[in-house]
Parts: sequence; C-alpha cells; structure tokens
Amino acid sequence: MYAYQDMVFSTAARLVGDDAIAADISQEVFLRAYRSFAQLRTSATAGGWLKTVAIRLALNHLSRYRGRWRFFSELRVADADAEASEIEFPVPDTAGTDIDATERTALIERAIQKLPEHQRAPLVLYHFEDMSYIDIARRLRVSLAKVKTDIQRGRATLATTLARCGIVSGGLDS
Repeated sequence: MYAYQDMVFSTAARLVGDDAIAADISQEVFLRAYRSFAQLRTSATAGGWLKTVAIRLALNHLSRYRGRWRFFSELRVADADAEASEIEFPVPDTAGTDIDATERTALIERAIQKLPEHQRAPLVLYHFEDMSYIDIARRLRVSLAKVKTDIQRGRATLATTLARCGIVSGGLDS
C-alpha cells in the first residue's frame, strides 16, 4: 500500500478534481486490493492493476454524478464556447522562469482541477494516462469527436489559466 498510495491518489485526484473524493476512491481501491491480496501478492503487475482500478472507479464516480452537478462554465452558450477555444494567448518565452518546478507543478495541478469534468477527464486520460482518443471515447462512452473537442477546449482553457499565472503552456498542444 505504501508503495502505491501516492500513485493511486494522484490518478483519482486528477480525474475527479476533488481531493476528498479522490481519498474515498483510493480507499476503495485498496479495499479491493485487500480482497484480491492472494493474487496480487506475487503479481509483477500489481501497480498496473491498482492504477486501472483507480481509473475505473474515478470514471464511474464521474459518470454516476455527471447529471447532478453542473459547472457554470458548462452553462455557456455554444457560440461563446467556440469563440473562446479559437483565441490564442501568446506567452513570452521567459514566462515562468522565476517559478520553481514544485510551484509550477502545483499551479498546473490546481488549473487542471478547475477544468470542467467533461474536459478534465479526457485531458488527464490522454496526457497523464497515455490513453488513445479511441480508448478514451470507449471508456467515457462518448463519441470520438466529443473526446477530441473536449481535449482541445480543455487545452485552451488550461493554456489561458496558465498564461495568467505566467507559466509557459508547452506540451499541451500534442
């Protein structure tokens, strides 16, 4: 448990965007691991199993509560949303040089958590879990076009937020 607790928690926290819910999900992951301890004890893939369970539980949580919670950003008119995603905010190459790596990571994590769920989940799965667009669409049970759109809009929102903080948004365009 000690070897994998940070990985399980950070995976869940990035997906759900709430540390308290991520802690609950992490606890459930380790309860399931305890029930399967006989098989996991000698398995070389225990870490992968734990990460998969964390992702599944986080996505289950998001899909279960999707209809109950709405973000203000989701209530915007579609035209305004399309215009916002087309705006580019140039950031000088020297931005963020006075911020150390730990502070930069914390700012990025906070910016990711502020993204609406429908943008955060596919963005995290693509950039942090190295899942393909097709796999994300299957996992989230949405169309491939929606996954691509949500990732693109999430990147734009994240880039805007990070530009305001003075952090270069490199790596979000891939």
